[in-house]
Amino acid sequence: MQVLINYLLATARIFVKLINSRLFLVYKMAIDQSRSRLKASGSRYIDFRKKRKCDLGQVPTLSKVGELKRKKERTLGGSQRVKIMESNIANVLNPKTKKCVKAKINSVVDNPANKNYVRRNIMTKGTIIDTDKGKARITSRPGQEGTINAVLIE
Repeated sequence: MQVLINYLLATARIFVKLINSRLFLVYKMAIDQSRSRLKASGSRYIDFRKKRKCDLGQVPTLSKVGELKRKKERTLGGSQRVKIMESNIANVLNPKTKKCVKAKINSVVDNPANKNYVRRNIMTKGTIIDTDKGKARITSRPGQEGTINAVLIE
């Protein structure tokens, strides 16, 4: 454990907090979503302006299966965005009957975004989940929209 902490402390991007024998990684540097400073050839673009607040990105919200936990964040312009941290309920649409019902999420079956998200029960758009109504594909973006909407698949 100490070797891992020393390694993480040596890297420039993150630092580690140890609280109640739990390891927390905290990002030090801002996530920038502006254009790369390098061209495809490897030469540099000439800066035409400084970095701005509107160029900031965020650490991705990895929504998991569990009891409902939501997080509100202020966005640019003062609006609010609701992010789902954990949820075990989905609004499932049955395409045959055109009815939408709430269903309990049991687990993640497949995730096209990342195969490692399946064993960690992380949900993104396009994830196939196992519900009490059957298998369903997520059509919403849980980490950005605040709800989990899905369509039953046969």
